[in-house]
Amino acid sequence: MSFADALDILYEDNHCLALNKPAGWPTTHFDGKDETVDRLAKSYLKEKYGKPGNVFLGVVHRLDKPVSGVLLFARTSKAAARLSEQFREGMVEKQCWAVVEDAPPGSRGRDLVPWLKSDTGSLEDYLKKSEPNARVEVVPKDTPGAQFARLLFVVRGRHNGLTWLELRPHTGRKHQLRVQLASRACPIYGDVKYGSDQGLGHNIGLHARSLTFLHPTSKEPITVKADVPKVWRGRFAHLLASTT
Repeated sequence: MSFADALDILYEDNHCLALNKPAGWPTTHFDGKDETVDRLAKSYLKEKYGKPGNVFLGVVHRLDKPVSGVLLFARTSKAAARLSEQFREGMVEKQCWAVVEDAPPGSRGRDLVPWLKSDTGSLEDYLKKSEPNARVEVVPKDTPGAQFARLLFVVRGRHNGLTWLELRPHTGRKHQLRVQLASRACPIYGDVKYGSDQGLGHNIGLHARSLTFLHPTSKEPITVKADVPKVWRGRFAHLLASTT
């Protein structure tokens, strides 16, 4: 099988490569044990262009292992530097889709869940990594090492105890969306790490739907969109058909 057949390429030119990352795959390798998306992408470029030796591929951002959606790489060192700067400076517009479990009626904190009251709003928290269990937690503002996190939400649909949210993060903290939603007693569907008791295979109900960035050489805005995984269309068929 060709490496091209294993990848869902969304955008490609001499400077950038964007693909639809499948859930269950790490973005890049740390210990070398798992197959990773960046290795597969390098093999794809090597095969397509018949490149000898090592192929350059710059990792400019990451998606968590169980998250699917738009993943952008740089094909040159200059593009990598410019795209990395855009991510650092908050210039990249990210749009994510999340399916969250509604807090049960009568549960503590249900009245404080903003998307059960309004179709639009924002979430602001201070987050800190908890190293022993590799989780991130919401902490008081004055906690040493706490980082500010903010996102905007729009409710796109509701059905049978689930809410479909469109999220636009203004900051890029580790596990930010997952912990901000779970801290309001509404974990992302399938995200066992943050309190869900549902299963969704290798997936969780979080998908990087689109990414808008400035092209590293032409400076033109580029928007790349990724379709949701097939498992979403089965499990969330009624929810995705609903609109508020």
